[in-house]
Amino acid sequence: MRYLRRTPGFRKGCDVSGTRCPEATFAEFKKQCLSTDNWANKYDKYGMKVWVESPPADKGNNVARVHKIKCSMKIDDVSAATMYDVVHDGLYRKEWDPAMMESYDVARLSANADVGYYSWRCAKPIKNRDVVSLRSWQVKGDEYTVINFSVKHPKYPPCTGFVRAISILTGYFIKPTGPNSCTFIYLSQADPKGSLPKWVVNQASQVFAPRVMKCVHKAGQNYPEWKRQNSPGQKPWLHPEQSTLPMMDPGELSIQRADSLENMDESHKVALQDSEDSS
Repeated sequence: MRYLRRTPGFRKGCDVSGTRCPEATFAEFKKQCLSTDNWANKYDKYGMKVWVESPPADKGNNVARVHKIKCSMKIDDVSAATMYDVVHDGLYRKEWDPAMMESYDVARLSANADVGYYSWRCAKPIKNRDVVSLRSWQVKGDEYTVINFSVKHPKYPPCTGFVRAISILTGYFIKPTGPNSCTFIYLSQADPKGSLPKWVVNQASQVFAPRVMKCVHKAGQNYPEWKRQNSPGQKPWLHPEQSTLPMMDPGELSIQRADSLENMDESHKVALQDSEDSS
């Protein structure tokens, strides 16, 4: 129950009308990234670790609806600043994100906050998901943090063919360990809006998460050369005056509540490979 009690409070400090997350929210996110309490390690190889923290499973083969996963990677050949650019650069994301179907920024809220749309492929036969989120970022000393949480946008309601998921609080924490090395942490606390079978959660932590982390590491290695050929001076996340996004009245947004969206019961679905093996 400790997990469920913290779920709404983890993002309650994020102020949609004020277009930013307060210092306390960034500090709590960092604390969660660095903590080892109440996390179960599911993967530990090649300088990469994956943990999950979840409440007790529901009866049957499905798991609780709110999922929390954390991935940490030691990178010895890419700077923290470059990895920060990688996770920000929307044009570059299609070069490295194997799950992404569509991703774009919608509007700017302030110098360090915007609203965007992201959709991703799920393991078949699970339905694909999408999310509309408010993203905020901070550079404090030598630490880089990017966080997001779900919002309701009047022009981006749930789409046909997708299950609208909820990001309670998701993001990246990046800290240098040297001039060309860093620790890269991804943490997600989300409600995929539906009862998922256990094999999906297991596959996410033991197969898909390590694969994505390898992709983002390779993306960091290749980014400097790619950026030299693609608007090298354009980095609005560092230079907000470069942004071409339209400004949006934050009063048009509200926090997306999970209970206002339809749940999708997919607990009965089996992996396609399992289905094929049994046929």
